[in-house]
Amino acid sequence: MTSFAIQTRSLTKTYGHGTRKVCAVDDLSLNVPSGSIYGLLGRNSAGKTSTIRMALGLARPTSGSLEVFGLQPFDDPDRVTVLQQVGYVPEDKGLSVGTPRRLFETNRAYYPNTWSDALARTLIERLELPLDTPGLKLSLGNKTKAALICAIAQRSPLLILDEPTIGLDPVVLDTLLSILVEECTSEGRTIFLSSHQLHEIERIADWIGIMDCGHLMLEGRLDDIRARFRRLTVSGSSLPQSGPSIVSVRPSGRGIEYILQQDPEAFAADLASNGATILDSAPLSLNDIFLELCRTRDGNEVEA
Repeated sequence: MTSFAIQTRSLTKTYGHGTRKVCAVDDLSLNVPSGSIYGLLGRNSAGKTSTIRMALGLARPTSGSLEVFGLQPFDDPDRVTVLQQVGYVPEDKGLSVGTPRRLFETNRAYYPNTWSDALARTLIERLELPLDTPGLKLSLGNKTKAALICAIAQRSPLLILDEPTIGLDPVVLDTLLSILVEECTSEGRTIFLSSHQLHEIERIADWIGIMDCGHLMLEGRLDDIRARFRRLTVSGSSLPQSGPSIVSVRPSGRGIEYILQQDPEAFAADLASNGATILDSAPLSLNDIFLELCRTRDGNEVEA
């Protein structure tokens, strides 16, 4: 088996024709290691859901390649094999088969070799899901719980979760994140989460990709990404305003604030050797990194 659960090369997806053509995914090269919890982050319309649809074989790339466990999900005979290995929670958490109990019975029939009744019962209890409430009367949070339980209890080697925390209260959210780590990654399963809720993803992900306007802006291990980025506050004269490691420069109350994306120690040492004073040095949260990258791309202040 390949070492990547999902891998793309120069993946591109456009919709429409002529002057109405929209590029949803643009030259995307993504690497999702098997056994990882990979958070694909981005604002609305960043291209996350289009990427997921191609990974599931629901949309065909305009160009480039995409493989799931080394298979091409949009081509027969690989399509069915891929779907058998994926548990999927869509962005739309609608429930169309009646009650959650009926949904689980249907899913059990589709996955007779992997479905776990014991795991489903455990998840139902931990997430406090009412089993016999009709779908039309379920809250958004309970619809989300039902979709998640369905996907997890399949025990597929790959979970693809599109905005999986919509409608969940803080207590249930905390339980869900624990379940994803305890019940899934302990068995070597891969979790691919698409979200713009950075604080939640940061708690469990070990790999991160950040997309904006169809482009992959950053990818890597979360710990490595955190180590690469730094906020420096500096005073001095003739300070540099641009450079390969500089993401942004802005005035601060005490001097100049730099956001750096690589080799912050070397950058600080070089400034100090040229007479500058390093007033403060601090790491960035994933939320801070996301905001800085998106600001740099479009020049606007954005909210995550």
